[in-house]
Amino acid sequence: MMRPLEIVIPSRAGHFSTLRLLASLQRRNSRFALKQSSLRALRCGGRVPRKISNARFRDPISKLRKGLDVTTPGYCLEMGMEEYGKVFELQKKLNQARRNGTIPDTVILLEHHPCLTIGRKGGFDHILVSDQFLDQEGIKVYETDRGGDITYHGPGQLVCYPILDLNEFGRDVHLYARRMEETLICTLESFGIAAGRKADYPGVWAGAAKIGAEGIGIQHWVTMHGVSLNVCPDLRHFSFIVPCGISTLGVTSMEELLGYPIDMAPVKREMRRQLSRIFNLTLKDISLEKVMEMAGGVHNPV
Repeated sequence: MMRPLEIVIPSRAGHFSTLRLLASLQRRNSRFALKQSSLRALRCGGRVPRKISNARFRDPISKLRKGLDVTTPGYCLEMGMEEYGKVFELQKKLNQARRNGTIPDTVILLEHHPCLTIGRKGGFDHILVSDQFLDQEGIKVYETDRGGDITYHGPGQLVCYPILDLNEFGRDVHLYARRMEETLICTLESFGIAAGRKADYPGVWAGAAKIGAEGIGIQHWVTMHGVSLNVCPDLRHFSFIVPCGISTLGVTSMEELLGYPIDMAPVKREMRRQLSRIFNLTLKDISLEKVMEMAGGVHNPV
């Protein structure tokens, strides 16, 4: 069955017009090739090639003239300060909806109320304070099905939960993880912060201190969970745990590195821009009510 391809073409007037093309399948298993090493060679201002499956892009696309910006439409759900447990349930619903094909690729951006989350590799032994102390600090504890150990979420930390169908990205989990790290690295670079990866340790690092954490989950090749970026959180809360199970390295934030207060809004805009560029997505705003309606679920206020 043929599916429409959306090609966004800049016009002379500076606006964008949308041309819908129908492409027929030449060879069932033909795909665009992408080497993982190409991602490491790119600068943050360049284009990141995407491994694309036949389900979306097909051979005739390569015959289009150069200069066309081929993107895939998706949604961005921007939320405020939300309780972790409710958003975890929301992710499950959207993950199922993406598998059912009732919503396109969707990204959630938000902050959480103070909490600790324990991943599949974690345990309560990495919590260094008592339950009573956590209660006094207003910090809840959640066990979750993401990868990784224990981490902290709270105000001043930007969290990104992509709900993406990896069938459209070559079913490459490692490449997906590297792209999410690249999103954080490029976001930080735009604010003058040099960050990168550290061998044998997940996440994104500024020197010997972690500034961005990563813990992903995948169900039937659709992603959930994601990454967090320390913009201006209370770093004292990280001392209550062994962050990500790593006791020998520290934790930092954009505010600590830059030495002045950071507003969350421009960081959120930049992360959204980098996600759009790196994953070749055109992210349109969507409300919680609308996305739940599309997902076929009943909206319970989060």
